[in-house]
Amino acid sequence: MTLAIRDVPHDPRSAAAVRRELSRELGARRVSAELTDDVEILVSELVGNAVRHANPLPGGVLRIAWELVGSADSHEVTVRVTDGGAINSAEFPHEVDTPLDAETGRGLRIVATLAADWGVESEHPGQSVWAVLRQKRVPLEAAS
Repeated sequence: MTLAIRDVPHDPRSAAAVRRELSRELGARRVSAELTDDVEILVSELVGNAVRHANPLPGGVLRIAWELVGSADSHEVTVRVTDGGAINSAEFPHEVDTPLDAETGRGLRIVATLAADWGVESEHPGQSVWAVLRQKRVPLEAAS
């Protein structure tokens, strides 16, 4: 099991920095390229949503945490992004039905599609959006 927690600036560029660090760590742990790609997309969406729709934590940061649990047969990655709460305090992160031609609004739908499970938790201060991605290894003979 690997657990990492990082505070990053409440800034759109933080998504790329977190993505690179997480990708390096997953590669070092021999996580499949497919799962790594999905985790990169997911963390980009969660950080991007926090920057666009939420206040920062004290100190102008977001808190990013991830946990990797692996065995010979599978890997599970949990990603959690904690922010200072929605800019519009009446809003709670949720999926929206977005028209096909809309330029925004698909973030949590992407998260829901990629994740085995996801959710939102109120924290003090703020809130956390978390998601779990899983991948079972397919034996070589079954893959042929």
